[in-house]
Parts: sequence; structure tokens; C-alpha cells
Amino acid sequence: MIETMTTESAPDPALDPQQDGLQAHFKPNISADEIEQVYHLKRAQPLLQVFTALFHGGFDGVLVRLLVLRELASDTASASFTRPDINTRLAYLLPESLETVLMRLRTNQLLAWDPQQAVYRVTPMARNVLSAIDALLAMGKEEDPADMGYLLSQVAGSQMMGGVTVEQLHHLLGRLVELTEEFADAIASGSEFRLRESQAKWHVACDWVEKGSEILRAITSDENADHATHRAAQAIGRAQSSLLNMQGMFSRALNQIERQRVHLGQSGLSTTDIKRWLLLHDDLASLAVGAIDLPVVPQFITPAEMIDVAEAELLSDRAASAVQGGLPSGEDAPTTISDGPPMQKELDEWLARLADFTAPGKFPASVDGAAPTIQVHESLLPASFAVASYRASMLPLLGDADEARLQGATGDLARLPVTFTPSDEMVQLPDLHVAAMSLASLTLSLNPEGDKSDE
Repeated sequence: MIETMTTESAPDPALDPQQDGLQAHFKPNISADEIEQVYHLKRAQPLLQVFTALFHGGFDGVLVRLLVLRELASDTASASFTRPDINTRLAYLLPESLETVLMRLRTNQLLAWDPQQAVYRVTPMARNVLSAIDALLAMGKEEDPADMGYLLSQVAGSQMMGGVTVEQLHHLLGRLVELTEEFADAIASGSEFRLRESQAKWHVACDWVEKGSEILRAITSDENADHATHRAAQAIGRAQSSLLNMQGMFSRALNQIERQRVHLGQSGLSTTDIKRWLLLHDDLASLAVGAIDLPVVPQFITPAEMIDVAEAELLSDRAASAVQGGLPSGEDAPTTISDGPPMQKELDEWLARLADFTAPGKFPASVDGAAPTIQVHESLLPASFAVASYRASMLPLLGDADEARLQGATGDLARLPVTFTPSDEMVQLPDLHVAAMSLASLTLSLNPEGDKSDE
């Protein structure tokens, strides 16, 4: 192992080039030793120097060093290696390159040399470093768009060994916050393709959240964990809740895009289908090959003659129309039939029906000053099963603050002074289309004087 030199008094910066070089990165009135993270990093100097020895230089050199170290560490038949054994095992490397790599690994305490037996041994620190690298490489092979697998595995392993650190929890918390912001940006963008890509990534993140819930419960219930660990675990729990609550935001954004989708005539194709087809082609310009040709250019007429003929035709048309009839007679505007989507019409009728419920006398009289309440099935029925299901899907928008700030029918629905209260019970109904429905209620909102809030 690399020994750390210590003295009784602080070293003089003028006599310590390394300390002087580190201080050069800080402001004159700030001492590097006063920073807490600098202290922790200095304590880990032997381990950091091992990583420096492995990863310093170009990628090719790093690859060869890791190759040699992994080949030696993977041999479990013997704990020591003679130089002929190493030459045989790594015969595909040039002798000069192998000698250089062995010298570097030996100098930086990744390989230990036993002069009495003339053998090499892989040091425990080297095995720890290789284990961390192999775990990271293994996670990189799996499909993990959320990039949470390795962080969560580190927290789970440390928890099983009873040594989870606040830093590991902070890394996981930081990744959860990054994902929440990324998904919020995708929702705010209004792009259907970005929304669907982020929603798929959100589902993967939720799978990791479910796997990590038990770990967090174990951390929060551990009496031996300190206050900082408990606080970090609770913060992760809140971040996970925020992440899980984004399902409704994804659904509303995609429903809004679905209502605004433009269809091309009666073909059934939409702009989304065309964009998806265009994204399958790497070279869009190649689609125009053979489809666009040069127009016919008449070579027998000069531009001046064309202007003269066009002017004569224009003036003759104007003179004929002025002499023949003067102003045209008035005509009634043609009658048109709105081709609006039936779902929008159904939403408008449902909104008018709910607004009618808020009129005076529609709700039953309140008892002891309580807010007037009716059962949900009284407002949803009578209707077919499809219409009743659609109306029921719109009930959660009542009182939604985010939706109330928007324009349109859904915004008007969210601003109604009615509160929706669901429950887990079912109620049997004497209806031809709907046999049973969840027991829920609609409550009319009142101001302190007992009047409706919208009057």
C-alpha cells in the first residue's frame, strides 16, 4: 500500500509543491484545507492515486493496463504469478509493452512483488477497484434509460453491509431530481415524440423506484442510522413521490395533443403518422429524386411580349365586366354543418350539464350548514356505457388548479365550484347500460356566508 506522509505540524506551502499547486486553484483569502470535501479527498489519496495510475493517458494505454490487471485477477487457481506465468498468460502482448504495464502497476501498488519468492500478487486494493469497474460495466450492458441501476445497486449493497453513506443517497437523490426536471421539460415542450420517449423512460424509472422502496424503508427504520442519513432517505422518498405523480401530467399532455391532432382528409393519416414515416429516412432529399422535374420553359416568347399580352388580357376582362352587369346581386350565405369531433360535442354537453347542477335548487338543501352533495351516478346517468365512462374520466379535472389556468372546455370544467370525492365502494344501479359504479359524490363549494362561490 502507498503510505501517506504525516507530520506533527502543518506543512509549509512554500516547501510542499503539491500543496502549493492545489492552493493556486483557490482564492487568496481561502485555504484549501478549510474545505471539507478537500479533507475527505486527501484522506482517499492512496485510492485516488490508484485510479490515476490506471486511467492516466490515452484510451489505448488505459485499455492495456485494465486488460493486464483483469487477466491476472481473473485467475483463481493461484494467488501468485511468476514472470514466466505472466508471459505465457499474456503472450499476445509485446514484451516491451507488457514490461511497461507491469512496472506501472507495481509502482502504484496494484501489483505486489515478493522478492523472496520472486512472484507477483494482485493487491486487495486492485481487486476492489476492479470490482467497482466491473459492476459499472455490467450495468452499462443492461437497458437502463433512467441510469438509476448502478446508483441503486450501490445503495442496496451498502445497506446490506450496514454501511450506506449520505453521499451515496445524495447521488441517488440527485438523479431522481434530474429525471423529474427532464420529464417536466418534456411535458412543457408539447412535442408528442418527446413526450412518448420520456414516458417510456418514466416507466423504467418507476420500476427502479419500486425496487428501491424497500431499501428506503429499511434505512428509515434503522435506529442506528444518523440524522443526516434519515433526512437524505426521506428526501429520496419525496422525490420518488413527485416522480410517480407525473403519470397524470403525461396523460393530460398526450390527451391535449390527441385533441389537436390534424387528419389529412378521409385517408385516416395524421401529421404524426407522416412525421414518424419521415423520421425513418436518413436522407429526406432522396425522396424527391424522380418526383420533381424541371418545368417546361417556352423559348419562343420573350418576357417583354409576355407582359404585353398579359396586360391586354387583364384590361379586356375588366372592361367587359364593367359594361355587362355592374355590381353583382346579393346572395344568401350557404348553410354549413359543423364537422367538429363528436368527443368535443359530448364534452360541451357534459360541461353544460354539470354547470346546470350548480344552479340554485339543483343540489339538495344542506343540513346543519354542510355543503350540498349529490351522488355521482345521478349526474352521469342516464347515458350509454361509453358516454358514462367518458364523463367519469373527466371528473378528476374538477378543482384541478393546473387545468383551471388553461383555456377551453376542460379549463371551464376545472373552474366549476364542485368538488369530486371518490371512494372504493361500489353501488348497484337499476340502469340498462351500467350495472354498477364506484360510490362517489359531488359537493357544491360554499363561501363562509354559505352562498355558492361563483355567485
